Amino acid sequence: MVRAYGEELRRRYRLAAVTLKVMWHLVTCRTALLGGHLDVCDACGYERVSYNSCRDRHCPKCQAIERARWVAERLERLLPVPCFHVVFTVPAELRPLALRNKRLVYTLLFEAASSTLLTLTRDPKRLGAEIGLTAVLHTWGQDLHFHPHLHCIVTGGGLALDGSRWKPGRQGFLLPLGVLSKLFRCRFLAGLQRAREHGDLDFAGSTAALADPMRWAALRDALYRQRWNTYAKPPFGGPEQVLRYLGSYTHRVAISNHRLVSLHDGQVIFTYKDYRDGSRRKTMALDAVEFLRRFLLHVLPPRFVRIRHYGLWAARNVTTKLVTARRLLVGEPPTPAVPGEPRPWWERFFESTGIDVCACPRCKDGRLHRTSPIPAIGAYAVPVAVARSP
Repeated sequence: MVRAYGEELRRRYRLAAVTLKVMWHLVTCRTALLGGHLDVCDACGYERVSYNSCRDRHCPKCQAIERARWVAERLERLLPVPCFHVVFTVPAELRPLALRNKRLVYTLLFEAASSTLLTLTRDPKRLGAEIGLTAVLHTWGQDLHFHPHLHCIVTGGGLALDGSRWKPGRQGFLLPLGVLSKLFRCRFLAGLQRAREHGDLDFAGSTAALADPMRWAALRDALYRQRWNTYAKPPFGGPEQVLRYLGSYTHRVAISNHRLVSLHDGQVIFTYKDYRDGSRRKTMALDAVEFLRRFLLHVLPPRFVRIRHYGLWAARNVTTKLVTARRLLVGEPPTPAVPGEPRPWWERFFESTGIDVCACPRCKDGRLHRTSPIPAIGAYAVPVAVARSP
């Protein structure tokens, strides 16, 4: 699709260099431009050319392997306790500003949501403990419109602030949603106000009117009076269920290939869930250029970290507080495995998906083995030229 309609998209819209780079990665992924290798069956001699992946985090074809690796690393950090799924959403009135100031607003979303959860759960009048928290940024809705929100996986309980015991939360209850929503709203808007006072916000295009202090104050006051959409789903049963669910969220892109139905006469048909109609699966048709435009709205700023860990799961606490929490819950933690050679990606992929990519598709009995490499033909000379074009 990018090959067929990418040039038309560039003629209609002014695209940032990072967006053009992502487009080029999508075009070259698993093609001769990136090189590859030859797979040969050890039983029947069947040969298959496998081209390299682009490994771009926005590419729908390159996330399964990375997801399997990430999930394997997270397994040793999970605790045998129920976990909640909490979602924080930016109101629709702020989406144009967020689209213009992606890095700042996304960072503020992480800071406001994490501090809200950590502050309320540390309160002695509530849980009075330190929880484990993983937050994942999504910026899309089912119809690919810009819809920034944060998915948070939160432990149902936490380590007592003095580290003496594990404090379980109430059955099926994390925090009052009204309190959660109000504190998140106050912290997010306070951070946004500081950014404006420091001159960090970019007002242009559809947000140019907000540069006027009166218009800004009116929007801010309206947002303070509005109820923000924050909700929590029922808790998960155990670590394996949490891991499986979390893995489905961490490396998701705006739309996966299995949702694409057809591309015909410049129209893209894809499936989506209509949450206003009981999450029924429906189909939508979009002009191909408009489809690409919506998809590329969700390109992240360069080097922006979209999966972050806090509390017990923060990197600084993994070898201290997390170890203490595990000891209190299950006894002495297992002896850490001695680092060795990294496991091949196809083994991790098989454990995660059940698909054996090394099985011979012809004889079904043999195994495919990598043989002679196929050199790349200069793919990375092109993105620079593309990014410089008007």
